[in-house]
Amino acid sequence: MNKQHGSHEDKAERYELKQTLSTLQLWGIAVGLVISGEYFGWSYGWAAAGTLGFVITSLFVAAMYTTFIFSFTELTTSIPHAGGPFAYARRAFGPTGGYIAGAATLVEFVFAPPAIALAIGAYLNVQFPSLDPKHAALGAYLLFMGLNIIGVAIAATFELVVTVIAIFELMVFMGVVAPGFSIANFTKGGWSGQDVFSLGAIPGIFAAIPFAIWFFLAIEGVAMAAEEAKDPKRSIPIAYVTGILTLLVLAIGVMVFAGGSGDWTTLANINDPLPKAMKFIVGDNSGWLHMLVWLGLFGLIASFHGIILGYSRQIFALARSGYLPHYFAKVHPRFKTPHRAILAGGVIGIAAIFSDEMIKIGGQTLTANIVTMAVFGAILMYIVSMLALFKLRRAEPGMERSFQAPFYPYFPAFALFGALVCMGTMIYFNPLIAAIFAGVLMLGYVYFRLTRSQRETPPQNEVFEPSEELA
Repeated sequence: MNKQHGSHEDKAERYELKQTLSTLQLWGIAVGLVISGEYFGWSYGWAAAGTLGFVITSLFVAAMYTTFIFSFTELTTSIPHAGGPFAYARRAFGPTGGYIAGAATLVEFVFAPPAIALAIGAYLNVQFPSLDPKHAALGAYLLFMGLNIIGVAIAATFELVVTVIAIFELMVFMGVVAPGFSIANFTKGGWSGQDVFSLGAIPGIFAAIPFAIWFFLAIEGVAMAAEEAKDPKRSIPIAYVTGILTLLVLAIGVMVFAGGSGDWTTLANINDPLPKAMKFIVGDNSGWLHMLVWLGLFGLIASFHGIILGYSRQIFALARSGYLPHYFAKVHPRFKTPHRAILAGGVIGIAAIFSDEMIKIGGQTLTANIVTMAVFGAILMYIVSMLALFKLRRAEPGMERSFQAPFYPYFPAFALFGALVCMGTMIYFNPLIAAIFAGVLMLGYVYFRLTRSQRETPPQNEVFEPSEELA
């Protein structure tokens, strides 16, 4: 009897994560996951909409994210599970709903890191012109996958430190370019060469949506650290609310100061807009510029490192519930981290980095296409999550909700509306990437249907009721 009990404990330990994360560390993860979006990616929106058009896009997306996070926090605290959106959708809609949310989240978190890794390479290339950005990106993957494997407490502490440094650097950037700021620079050609009163700027405003989302993409990844939080019902709401407010201030400040520093059109299609913006003010050889490049890497590293944590927990949770091969559900016997899941996501990301000759879609850069693919996954997940919130409010009114979405049902309804608008416009402006995204989901669904037996005997399925029907 004792031997059998021991074997159950041993088995559980192989599939469980350690609860070690504090509120401050969760805030560091929330901001760190996203903060690279302040350093690059968003400026592609200027190419589509102009500076003024992109302001409108960004304000709409910021409102969507704010209402989404306040609503999403209710789900995260009610169901603190490493699968995050996968767990909420499965609880609300059953296994198929779980698959849709899990697959969408996986696309978001697996495709975002290679875009960030390429930006890390671009920043290093500024300092070392002979260094191939792709080789630098590969080195970043190897280094930070290793750090994530060593342990979540170490990884989260590192995340907090680099996030604080990244915030400091963004403030330094704004302070250095402020003396040369000109509102005339920011507004010149601000409607992407169109007259806003002729409605010619409106298509660009919608086309820029993916790049406004990049300002905030992946903040929801804190949900995937919920099982590792010491007190998730208290710490996660604090981390989410303070995190989204921090990011709102930084996003507005960086966009406005960069656009007003000089000719913004030269910043619209590059991976390192902040160093280039600072050159307008301090010149090519200023010590400020070199400091920005070096410290700016911390922002990229914070998001890159944090999203590795996020995608690994999503792969781990899906495998633990039988949606992916059980092989990826094992945790390291010493470090108690999902090492196999960390490596699996890294393999996909590295392949994406070196596939630029195959991924030339719609005349956009590789980075822009990867960003768009990640955003498709995020938006689908937001839609399913808000639908899950409404469903669970009706189906399980007695569920413990230590945090409730304020202004219900208006906040989640606006978040859902915003996500639907974003999805519709993204499909319209990116039909080929949308088709690829749909194809990935369909292939995954075929696997899902063929592996029912895998979900009937998952290694661990502790979150859901034993009576739940497994498709």
